[in-house]
Amino acid sequence: METLSLIDFSALTELRRDFHRHPELGFEETRTARVVAARLRSFGLEVTENLAGTGVVGTLRGQGRAIGLRADMDALAMPETVDRPWASKISGKMHACGHDGHTAMLLGAAEVLSKDPPAGTVHFIFQPAEEGRGGAKKMVEEGLFEQFPCDMVFGLHNMPGLAPDQMAVVAGPQLASSDSWHVTFRGVGTHGAKPHLGRDPITASGQFLTALQSIPGRVVDPLQPAVVSACSVQAGDPRALNVIPDLVQIGGTARAYTPQVRDQLEEEIGRIAQGVAQAMGVAADYEFIRRIPPVVNVPAPTKVALAAAQAVCAGGVVTDFPPSTAGDDFAVLGEAVPGAYVWLGNGPARDGALHHNTGYDFNDEALPTGVSFWAQVAREALA
Repeated sequence: METLSLIDFSALTELRRDFHRHPELGFEETRTARVVAARLRSFGLEVTENLAGTGVVGTLRGQGRAIGLRADMDALAMPETVDRPWASKISGKMHACGHDGHTAMLLGAAEVLSKDPPAGTVHFIFQPAEEGRGGAKKMVEEGLFEQFPCDMVFGLHNMPGLAPDQMAVVAGPQLASSDSWHVTFRGVGTHGAKPHLGRDPITASGQFLTALQSIPGRVVDPLQPAVVSACSVQAGDPRALNVIPDLVQIGGTARAYTPQVRDQLEEEIGRIAQGVAQAMGVAADYEFIRRIPPVVNVPAPTKVALAAAQAVCAGGVVTDFPPSTAGDDFAVLGEAVPGAYVWLGNGPARDGALHHNTGYDFNDEALPTGVSFWAQVAREALA
């Protein structure tokens, strides 16, 4: 049966825009989950709710092998600045990464496959809290793959810069690990005119921030990508500019594509912090928080995803697309089950059409390609 004839895309577009109007943050997706569960039931699927709080899994049961198809549902805590008819109705929250489109496309695929089932079992995984709150980890910890065993798992994300009828499918690293770190330099506060009477943590923090950038390319192999960024510095009071404070708090992110480089980043940030502290006569507290591992596509599911994309993409498939230093906790699913993560075009990357931009919107022209891809992946994987 022809995939595109099995679904009303005008209705799916309105559903996507309804999700956009009603954004919900991670682990708060109660309305979204309710809509998802109701639609899955209307297709005749088995439905499990409340996994990881607001997660939903719909199962189309068949004989033989089983796969998982994952969509993320959460929005971001940021304002929407473009006035569209379907703009966010919730102040300070918006779908600035396209998860409204991801959810709608997977629902569209569930409808298609319920009308024309593949050979095996498909688990439609609607995940909460992708945006840094650990939704995938919580789903796995609560028994996602024990309740819904999968031979392979697939993820999809929209990508500005590719056309809506294009996809990118590449083996190997797709997204970097995403870890957080905190350093606190503890000195002895004193009068700004008498620095010799104290121990200045601000000067120590300046040396630390400069030295951080010696890690990529000097400690880490220059041929291995690595990112270390300080993203928050808090010290003193701008209303007291004659006071050297007791402490400086610094936080940031670290990104890598391999476990080895990830280990190096954790070790070296701490080594520099302690070394600077010792040299400057202050103390340093260090914490490295491992949040999300890298997303790495393994050969077998990547081959399936490539064949599916080639079958449905009128605009072609890119097979040399560069990896991103952003992160996605689909990585946790991919560590548990062989996985592949692919990119779907979202149109030109201009006029605010960038992830996490206040003017971003999912491109509804991508809905047919995304739905067709999901349906074809199920057929290819379960043939």
